[in-house]
Amino acid sequence: MVPSQSPNLELTREALATPTLGCKPLTLGWNLKRVNTWVAYGFFAPTGRFAPGSTTNVGSGYWGNDLVSGTTLYLTRNKRTTANLTTDWEIHRRKSGTNETPGQTFTTEWGIGQMLPLDKTMTKLLQLGVIGYDQWQVTANGGTLSDALPAKLVPFYSVHAIGFQTNLILAAKNLSFFFKYEPDYLAYAHPQGRTVVFGGSWTWGFPKARAPQP
Repeated sequence: MVPSQSPNLELTREALATPTLGCKPLTLGWNLKRVNTWVAYGFFAPTGRFAPGSTTNVGSGYWGNDLVSGTTLYLTRNKRTTANLTTDWEIHRRKSGTNETPGQTFTTEWGIGQMLPLDKTMTKLLQLGVIGYDQWQVTANGGTLSDALPAKLVPFYSVHAIGFQTNLILAAKNLSFFFKYEPDYLAYAHPQGRTVVFGGSWTWGFPKARAPQP
């Protein structure tokens, strides 16, 4: 069994609203002929500034646990067309300095992508696709709010988005870049906005593979 997580269209809705430090200490994956799938346990820690009652908080103020899964289905024999789905069940702890515990949430991220070779050697690849996410609060908030009202009176929220992602992979240089844009099209008891994420990565192989001997 090997992890089969991918940097492309398969998922990962980062905690963009507030700065957190996330860690996945356990991941198990299976690579099959037309399907790659994995499951993982992770946790996140609040690293941003948080003070009860403040209107300028940048952190969530609570720890949490994540039960995560991901699946990539190859729709064509050459594996250039893929359908991806990831899920994340979040279990939250009590907010620091308060008696409030945020309800649990369930998030799905999905994508359908097409890989396009930019050269004959398949060392330059462009991936284009449609992506989206859906998030629901699935349990009531616990404890009390700052005005002593029961936190369970706060309505359950949900938010839904659809957009696009593009990846550029330079295999010979171990480089990859991505850009994704996801505007929310529906939200209940939750701010409605747009998500823009971009970045890149460089993979350093160590030790380097030795050249074959003649």
